[in-house]
Amino acid sequence: MTWHLLMKTLTVKDGERALLTRNGRLERVLEPGRHRLFDLRRQLTAEIFNVVRTEFPAERYAVLKAARPDLAAELFEAVETKANEIAIVSLDGRPVHLMTPWQARVYWKVATSIDVERIDVADDPRVTARHLAMIERNRPTIVTEAVVENHEAGLLYVEGRLVERLVPGRHAFWIAGRKIEVKRLDLRPQAVEITAQEMLTKDRIALRVTLTAFRRIVDPERVVAAVPDVDAWLYRLVQFAIREAVAGRTLDEVLSAKAALDAELRDYVRDRVADSGVEVTELGVKDVILPGEIRELVNKVVEAERVAKANLIRRQEETAATRSLLNTAKLMEENPLLLRLKELESLERLVEKVGRIDLHAGDGQGLDALLSKLVRIKSAENA
Repeated sequence: MTWHLLMKTLTVKDGERALLTRNGRLERVLEPGRHRLFDLRRQLTAEIFNVVRTEFPAERYAVLKAARPDLAAELFEAVETKANEIAIVSLDGRPVHLMTPWQARVYWKVATSIDVERIDVADDPRVTARHLAMIERNRPTIVTEAVVENHEAGLLYVEGRLVERLVPGRHAFWIAGRKIEVKRLDLRPQAVEITAQEMLTKDRIALRVTLTAFRRIVDPERVVAAVPDVDAWLYRLVQFAIREAVAGRTLDEVLSAKAALDAELRDYVRDRVADSGVEVTELGVKDVILPGEIRELVNKVVEAERVAKANLIRRQEETAATRSLLNTAKLMEENPLLLRLKELESLERLVEKVGRIDLHAGDGQGLDALLSKLVRIKSAENA
């Protein structure tokens, strides 16, 4: 703005507007161009605003609307939201602002197209896919989002009340004026390792037992209502079960009857989780840990049992071998030809191991005489 004697010269560019006031009261709005203003007493004031995709202060708009409602309606678009109402403001077709309940914003509309989409979130807090794409930049402040996998169950809570079970996929909800929570539960079988504390058997021997349990959630709604922490609850329950089972057995029974112990533990746990929405598919003893001195004694007992068993097997084999020799001797006694064949077999094995053998049977007697003299079969008279 320049001064010329009693005249003011003001240039308003494209995309701008000037509010001309006299002594603080709005007189008119200046369009783009060069304006010569007569101001004898210097009472005029011009304020230039950028009007392309911009806002106007809501407080000044309220004053202007009260003084000049015609100008306010011509120049501005006022957007106000009510309770449980969300507004998406688009400038020239592009979503720019997301307004929460009880907000007010004013936009210049002389050079910009203003579109307002109002959403009532009182009954349905769900955000549609179209709205979700429109509010990408403002999502953290007004929207909560959750992705439910195929192996999960998603439970929607509004103000602490269970509303519905969500199907697998992407879900978004308006959180304006309310508390919304999505609880996700894994429906796949999970392994829970249980390390028992030191306990006493029936014969007063201290030991530790570690177990493995496999559980899966079959009723998510019931689980959330009944159990705050599934794994911690199951861990404590199995600890009580193994303590009770070990206290009623001796060490030998614990070590030898593992299958019976596993079955008892499964029955105990399944009876108590039947109404919780959790299914225990498998439960069994993984390791039995004994104190050092007890472990040495057990090892000695096991070693002695193995030695005794080995001796028994050896004696059984020796008895079987002796019985076999006795049967062979009886056959040879009853069949001289069989004995002769055995002699020839022994001689063959002997020849295979000797490099050279010189035999002298006497003059003119031959091999037959030699074999007859090597082993004499009892005479026919004794037969």
